[in-house]
Amino acid sequence: MTATLANSTVLVVGGTHRLGAAIAAAVEAEGAHVTVSSHAPRDETMLRLDLRDEASVQAAARQIGPIDHLISTAGMSYSAPIREMELSRVQEAIAAKVTGPLLLAKHFEIRRSLTLFSGQVAWRPASGSYTTGITNGAVAFAAQQLAAELAPVRVNAIAPGIIDSGLWDARGAEKEAFLTAAASRTLVGTTGTVDDIVDAVLWIMSARFFTGETLRLDGGRR
Repeated sequence: MTATLANSTVLVVGGTHRLGAAIAAAVEAEGAHVTVSSHAPRDETMLRLDLRDEASVQAAARQIGPIDHLISTAGMSYSAPIREMELSRVQEAIAAKVTGPLLLAKHFEIRRSLTLFSGQVAWRPASGSYTTGITNGAVAFAAQQLAAELAPVRVNAIAPGIIDSGLWDARGAEKEAFLTAAASRTLVGTTGTVDDIVDAVLWIMSARFFTGETLRLDGGRR
């Protein structure tokens, strides 16, 4: 894997926190030259890129030039009963997961791979989760379509299950019980870790015969 990624150029969209930050650090440890983007950069080392704004995406692509690999972890979580839906929030979620990746494919010169993030909610419909489910499902189809559109560049998606990435810390004292219950519903008896996601990303980036697929990393939960 080191030989594959050494000296390659990599952009991680949404790489400033949680999974994105861990992926960026791991890719850099493999010897790649990594750029991290954010819609609101904290410092000059980050690339400004707002998936809701095509001009921003185009400007970022011009600034960074050709890259070997692009990974987009961007997402916008939104849940509400359908009668209380806020259209602007849904449009932001679609921009992060669906139209945003299309803009990345349009404007960036990607030489080797594009990796997107879906999620298990796409295959587990529940009341109130339609926005997340629909956008995650669209990512799986986007990987198939963009793999054909950008060939021979490889395009894939990862669909994580319940991952202890820090996302659930807001549950406070209830977090442990939540993760234990989630683990009991998998075939492996545990929830995922950040390292599980990082390992999958590194493999996808180097898997030369794998494209147009969605890798479901959910411990066998269906």
